[in-house]
Amino acid sequence: MRVAIIHDYLNQYGGAERVLEALHALFPDAPVYTSIYDADKMPALYRTWDIRTSWMQGLPGWRRLFRHYMPLYPSAFESFDLTSYDLILSSSSAFAKGVIPGTHAQHICYCHTPMRFAWRTKAYVAREQISAPQRGVLSVLLTFVRMWDVNSSRRVDIFIANSREVAARIKRYYNRDALVIPPPVELGPYEAREPEDFYLAGGRLIPYKRLDLVVQAFNALKLPLVIFGEGRDRANLEAQAGPHVRFAGYVSEQQRRDLFARCRAFIFPGEEDFGITPLEAMAAGRPVIAYAAGGVLDTVVPGLSGRFFHEPTAAALAAAVAESRSDSYNAHDIRHHAEGYSHEVFAQRIRAVVDSIKE
Repeated sequence: MRVAIIHDYLNQYGGAERVLEALHALFPDAPVYTSIYDADKMPALYRTWDIRTSWMQGLPGWRRLFRHYMPLYPSAFESFDLTSYDLILSSSSAFAKGVIPGTHAQHICYCHTPMRFAWRTKAYVAREQISAPQRGVLSVLLTFVRMWDVNSSRRVDIFIANSREVAARIKRYYNRDALVIPPPVELGPYEAREPEDFYLAGGRLIPYKRLDLVVQAFNALKLPLVIFGEGRDRANLEAQAGPHVRFAGYVSEQQRRDLFARCRAFIFPGEEDFGITPLEAMAAGRPVIAYAAGGVLDTVVPGLSGRFFHEPTAAALAAAVAESRSDSYNAHDIRHHAEGYSHEVFAQRIRAVVDSIKE
């Protein structure tokens, strides 16, 4: 069976690219088709792959202007000749699922989310800080992008969603059912440790992550909080923070695991399609206090691996933290729960789907 892997773009590294790596590990000989590829911004490992870019790679200033070229992506993916492949495996949160398979081929799409800018435009505009003139142009373009997005979804034989939330969006926007297979999480080694009396939050410090709620809640609680990571919202957060809040800045992978292992609980105040960071905390045996929305509804089990707060307010978060002070968790049970999201489990589930279409 000849396999081709399709990915939206390779010019930034995040959770979708970690999924791509896991898919490529299953099919290491498969070429990876993508719109653009900036090797300098991707792991060195990718230079050993067979990566095939679209004609967009030749556009002027594509590294800087790749967002401005949005209307061109559908054509770029439709231009790939995939007629010689038996299995198309797309990793998509935008355009990759729109490739045109051969008539004999099966197309499995691992959907990180239906394209945010098309279907959740208000949240996307706020997240990316898009200007008013750009919003005007975007609103016109998105009418046509949505039409293409729905039509191209028919080229997919099997949708896989990374969470029940994303599966619900696929049903709403495309009227298609989706299997749910969570993305793989790098669990790392586990060593049981006694927690220290500080709470942890962090990641990319950008507004939609809602770390402002955490700062405000811990100012009121007067409990120690450590925030790791960098981003454009750091100065604003530091201006709000009281004496009990410490900013750790950029931390290495080892330092981050150490923080997870030592914290009393990890605070996750935003809404994500899946949310890998909470599971990294659980892999260290630590509970998570999360806003009850998005992917954490699948991964945080109240009483076992953490608790929820149900309104996106500092007051609701502060109340949940205060109530959690009397909670009792078993670190080994939390770790065991996180192991259900390992690379091995992900590979087994994907392989089962692929095997099912060969029968």
